[in-house]
Amino acid sequence: MSGTKRELNFGDREIVLIGTAHVSPESVAEVDDAIRTYRPDCAAVELDKQRLKSMEDSDSWRSLDVVRVLKSGQGFMLMANLVLSSFQKRMGAHVGVQPGDEMRAAINAARELGIAVELADRPIQITLRRAWARNSLWGKCKLLAALLSSAFDRQEVSADEIENLKNSNEMDSMMNELADYLPSVKTVLIDERDRFLASRIWQCSGRRVVAVLGAGHLPGVEAHLRELASGAESPVTSDIEVIPPAGLGTKLAGWIFPIAIIALLAAGFVTGGAAVSAQMLVRWLLWNGSLAALGALLAGGHILTVITGFVGAPIATLNPLLGIGLFTGIVQAWIKKPKVEDMETLMDDISSLRGIYHNRILRVLLVFLLSSVGGAAGNIIAVPALVSSLV
Repeated sequence: MSGTKRELNFGDREIVLIGTAHVSPESVAEVDDAIRTYRPDCAAVELDKQRLKSMEDSDSWRSLDVVRVLKSGQGFMLMANLVLSSFQKRMGAHVGVQPGDEMRAAINAARELGIAVELADRPIQITLRRAWARNSLWGKCKLLAALLSSAFDRQEVSADEIENLKNSNEMDSMMNELADYLPSVKTVLIDERDRFLASRIWQCSGRRVVAVLGAGHLPGVEAHLRELASGAESPVTSDIEVIPPAGLGTKLAGWIFPIAIIALLAAGFVTGGAAVSAQMLVRWLLWNGSLAALGALLAGGHILTVITGFVGAPIATLNPLLGIGLFTGIVQAWIKKPKVEDMETLMDDISSLRGIYHNRILRVLLVFLLSSVGGAAGNIIAVPALVSSLV
């Protein structure tokens, strides 16, 4: 049994797990050979419907509606998805393969041989949204920092280094680092998906199943399959297929700044009269609006976008359901409408600062991000500034 393959026997059933490095030429060949050699009743792949559609339709980005994405509250999720996809694409470029080529090889071989194909992974949007929802504010900041770091990482990865990703010691080290840095993200991206993948693989039809998945999932998926076979674990995964509702603490956190600001303005009126309260109001408006506008400006936003950031930030603060990034992003997209070429170069442009500023879609997302960060920073600074006005 190799380090990238597990042959598991459960009575009259055989499940073969093939671990890959996702951007490895050797993995592509190994997967194709495994499907043709084992001739399984079912081939399971670490994909969901959305990622399969993106793989099979290279023009799918052309239908992207960035305004609709922002309105649905998916701005951060889209950015994360783009950065991760771009990172994998750059890794694969050094060895002449595209991300998902080994999954494509498994599907093509299975279809050629008339073998059923099962999409065994959890939808990517659910995974990303669960990872975001489970993080604390500090965890979200660390996650954004990690994503931005990977977006601009220019370090070349050799073919040997990519192959080492399938080595258990190398993979264990990476998983431990992820668990230490972002434990909740590791739980969602790895542990939950191990369980989900195992459940879907277990439910595949037929006596022999070949499953193609990232090498990092091999130990966890094997362990869950053994639990399923013994009856110690249920194949039901509905609890990890939903976005966790915001907890009481998260809901209250959204109201902290509006309540604090209104309370401080009221205190200013009581202790110093209308003049003091008005002075405090102006200070808050300047801090909140100016930093949101600065964020839009740093993102290269249009002058009307910058003005929207200044005027809209205080309004957005007083309603936790809104965010200034929504307003500035929509205004930027309305003024500088994305073009077809922006869709076509999206994945390449996100890998460089110049490309992000050049691409109108990415510029909208950058405006959304930086104006949101600026507005939040303005509130954080404004509260102690207002407190000092009462002293």
